Amino acid sequence: MQIKRDYSKPLFRDHRRRRGTWRWILLFFVFIGAFLFFVDSQFSRLQLMALEMVGQAPPPTPFASELATQGMDRFMAGDLQGARDYFRRAVMQQPRNIDYLYEYGRVLLELGVDQPSYYEEAIAIGDQAINANSSDPRGYVIKARATDLSGDPANAVPIAQAGLQHDRSFAPLYVALSSAYRQIDRYDVAIDSAEEAIRLDPLDPSARRVYALALIWVARYEEALDQLEQAVALNPNLASPYFELASMYRTLAQQDPNGGLDYFALAIATYEQVLSFQPENAKAYLRLCEVYTQIGEHRRAQGYCEDALGINPQYPQAWRALGQTQYPQRNYEGAIDSFDECVALGSEEIECYYLRGLSHYYLGHCPEAWEILSDSLLRARAISLVPDDQNPAVINSLAGLRLITENCEGYAGRALPQAPTPTAIPPTPIGG
Repeated sequence: MQIKRDYSKPLFRDHRRRRGTWRWILLFFVFIGAFLFFVDSQFSRLQLMALEMVGQAPPPTPFASELATQGMDRFMAGDLQGARDYFRRAVMQQPRNIDYLYEYGRVLLELGVDQPSYYEEAIAIGDQAINANSSDPRGYVIKARATDLSGDPANAVPIAQAGLQHDRSFAPLYVALSSAYRQIDRYDVAIDSAEEAIRLDPLDPSARRVYALALIWVARYEEALDQLEQAVALNPNLASPYFELASMYRTLAQQDPNGGLDYFALAIATYEQVLSFQPENAKAYLRLCEVYTQIGEHRRAQGYCEDALGINPQYPQAWRALGQTQYPQRNYEGAIDSFDECVALGSEEIECYYLRGLSHYYLGHCPEAWEILSDSLLRARAISLVPDDQNPAVINSLAGLRLITENCEGYAGRALPQAPTPTAIPPTPIGG
């Protein structure tokens, strides 16, 4: 039997074609898989490139150094909240960078002047800096200052002293010690520490400020004034030294036998300087209200209090001050409303109590006046250890209660609340 073959067709032709087809299919799927893997792994980058092509790409994330630089610029310009935001972001990127942690802590200390809750955050930043590098004194400075300013000066002292074990020439450690020693009534050591801080760094405004506060407590007012003026000059865009300086002017005004009008004028100019670079500073408006109240210009004072409340309606001290401008103008209804707001916002300022009670009395609201003035009397005695005849809140509360017994129907002969009998000190036991 003979097999005939068509030699015009190659032998094995179908097998080679089938094998080549499967190879191309396999390569196609490998290519598709590799492409999908690349797109998935580089999706964010490819998306950013696409957005850049159409002009909708988000701004690039700045480096920590850029954030810290902007934070320092904001701090020097007096924008503490802006500085806090930038330093916080820098610290999030580099949580062990002592430079950033220290400057962040300094900003928090300044913010704590008006919002003490920031001191707790500063303590945490101080701990973070100490953990990052326990031999760097800057973490001890932040923690010591925040501990002191949050109300625990006794424990702030050993923290600052621990920092001195690593660097005895770092001026801010002596600033921290001066402030803490002053708070525990060791004024001589406080002054010595502040003087050492200034010797080490004459351009540190914080050293000038704590030195001034120590000098005030030993009645060296003119020297304190000089230090505060230097602190303001060293950082003219930081608000806190201005408030301390203006407070010093007001203290000197009260001691001036000639009425202190020149010092009051300097205080007013100082608060106005704050408003020149921080026009929305409610505290500056409040202080202007208080100064004008002190010199008897109640109508003008009222305007400044209203300005403060226009910026911050939840400002209890401004409601108290507003009431104090309305009361001497015999606007008792307005004063009651203002003092009610003061109390509703949680203020414990005693003026919001006894002046509200007196306002009710002058409007003939005897039951309300009696209740409020009785409460005011209890509060005034509880918050002060001075004798009744030296406590203005007690004197005014008692005066109001006497007026009620003399002029209100049904209250004649009613006994006034008496001061609590002092608790007798028990005898010391033998051998005690």
